Amino acid sequence: MKAVKMIAAGAVAATLAGNVLAENMQWKALGQPVATGLIQSQKEQPFFENFAERTGLPIDVDYKPVDTTGIKDTEELRMLKSGLFDIVSIRVSQNSRDEPALLGLDLVGLNTQYDKGAKVAEAYTPVLDAQLQKRFNTKLLGVWPFGPQILFCNAPVDSFAGIKGLKVRVYDQSLANFVESVGATPVPISFPDVHQALSTGVIDCAITGPSSANSAGWPEVATHQVPLGMGIAMNGYGISLKAWNSLDTDQQEKLQAAFDELGAEIWDYSESLYDDALSCNTGGECKTGKPFDLVNVDPTANDMTLVNEALINISLPAWAEICDASTKGCSDNWKSSVGPIIGLN
Repeated sequence: MKAVKMIAAGAVAATLAGNVLAENMQWKALGQPVATGLIQSQKEQPFFENFAERTGLPIDVDYKPVDTTGIKDTEELRMLKSGLFDIVSIRVSQNSRDEPALLGLDLVGLNTQYDKGAKVAEAYTPVLDAQLQKRFNTKLLGVWPFGPQILFCNAPVDSFAGIKGLKVRVYDQSLANFVESVGATPVPISFPDVHQALSTGVIDCAITGPSSANSAGWPEVATHQVPLGMGIAMNGYGISLKAWNSLDTDQQEKLQAAFDELGAEIWDYSESLYDDALSCNTGGECKTGKPFDLVNVDPTANDMTLVNEALINISLPAWAEICDASTKGCSDNWKSSVGPIIGLN
């Protein structure tokens, strides 16, 4: 009888232990590169490290920034489709070769300011979500910006148009077409490699947000900053449909609400970082970044015209051709959702 009780007690203990072990699901998340700076370290990483608390769901997340894994940031959609990661912080431009529709979020000349970018994101996210679900078994949980993308050079320039004849780092085809239109040579280089490329003369200039440039130390190897916003560097959070469908309706609503909250935080934080970094980079008041002494070159009226006209004359036509070749009706879907925002019927 004693042996029976011991067996029974052991069975109960084993069941309780099993319940404890099974209490939280274990997910894997691939994040933004550490090199991109404060949005990754101050907003994204803490969210995933406290995932169960932030979402109210029994899920623990193993979070890894993409530049610590050996995985290329151009492979993120493939990681989601294959099921190697449950959630990925998608670098939109870097993955636009696999899914050209992504670049419709941030064509050159489309999002020169935050308020415009927010309207575009709200209108176009449902279109992208449907496309990613269809092609990559991925649900788009939301998008957010690093902020206006501007020019940094280690050559004396007096305007954006002054980059004619220079080699300029770009990160997507839309930027490449725009840079080429003013007589410069676009050079695709991954973000972590830009500092060295600027210091060794492989490139003369590079494009990114001022906060990311500050965090990565670009002002150490550059001399000039031209705050002409060409795009807003959209990124998004994608979840594999396998992970999404493992949740019931109530859990899905909680998860979406948590990502909506995170996205709103990043939008606000991004704008504050942008303003502070512009000042930090040029020796002004500096709260969140490192102080540097770049020469600030105010965009000329001609520079502003170049960007404002780039969307219709350069980036949209070139992108529409590529996107329509990949997915029938791609540009029509964009025009029906985003077109009204820019007065395009």
